[in-house]
Amino acid sequence: MSVQDSTFHGFANPVDPSPAELRAWAYHPDSVPLTSMPPDWDLLVSGDHLVQTLFELAMDPACPARRFALHCLYIYAADGIRTNFRAHPKRRFRKLVEQSERTGDEMMRTWAHNSRVLLARPHLFDYRDWCEGGLVRENRRIG
Repeated sequence: MSVQDSTFHGFANPVDPSPAELRAWAYHPDSVPLTSMPPDWDLLVSGDHLVQTLFELAMDPACPARRFALHCLYIYAADGIRTNFRAHPKRRFRKLVEQSERTGDEMMRTWAHNSRVLLARPHLFDYRDWCEGGLVRENRRIG
């Protein structure tokens, strides 16, 4: 039985979910609605510990929580770039961007493009776009 086939019953610690818990929730997001999560849960889970899991979920067009995972990748990218990669390793970030460019669909290639633009021009950072989901909702490229 795959994670996608099982039922998700909740997080042991929603402030610090495991990759397996996050993956299970992402395929059954209605089992624990986002509205019941701690405040700023998206910011809490957008770190190095879960970024690979978030990336895999965002790359899966069949994942019901794909847009949430992509939103978290935008937060991760902005956090790394704006802290000059003191918050997150630049190498990991670059690998995710390159993989998105190589094998991602249009949504993921847009994330990679926007991340590269922000890397080159950090002054284009807009909190609403990067941390409140604006770029995910609009799926637009910044220039």
